[in-house]
Amino acid sequence: MKLTGSYKLEEKKQIVWQALNNPDILKECIPGCESFNKKSDTVFDVTATNQIGPMNATFSGSVNLSNIKENQSYTLSGEGQSSVGFANGTANVSLVEENGKTTLSYEVEVNVGGKIAQLGSRLINGVAKKMADYFFGRFADLVSPIVKEEKESKTTVQKKRVKELKSNFLNKYIYYASALLILLLVVIFYFVSR
Repeated sequence: MKLTGSYKLEEKKQIVWQALNNPDILKECIPGCESFNKKSDTVFDVTATNQIGPMNATFSGSVNLSNIKENQSYTLSGEGQSSVGFANGTANVSLVEENGKTTLSYEVEVNVGGKIAQLGSRLINGVAKKMADYFFGRFADLVSPIVKEEKESKTTVQKKRVKELKSNFLNKYIYYASALLILLLVVIFYFVSR
């Protein structure tokens, strides 16, 4: 599955490039990232927990930077294993500067296997798109936030490109299932006691 996109950033290409190589910024961009440890200048060990359909999966793996063309492009590749399967993917990232503004373009390819692959390609594609959009949208928010000035209060407000991803799918369904079970018990008790 391939995904593409781009973001226009109000920063020079060199600043965006430095951020793309900053482990602290990359860590903040990975959804559900719990640890991001540098092994070398181009290899990082990563642990992240994410919601994939009805499953919460903790992936442990590595992220590698390759095909590096300084201030122009690189390939970000990663692979992770979890109890519900594996995921791996690559993202080709390129930068183009025009009039002091940089366009970050990306092309992502993702593969999954194991139990999570059984969830169906539509669900997997949706999750992969959401995660890619989150990663690059979060990166854009950190490097070049959108700032709007409110006319009435004359204050500046940062507008987010992406909302924070939260793994609360299971909690929500457990809550609804519990509420439904209690409701059924009340109805059964009502009819039995009549």
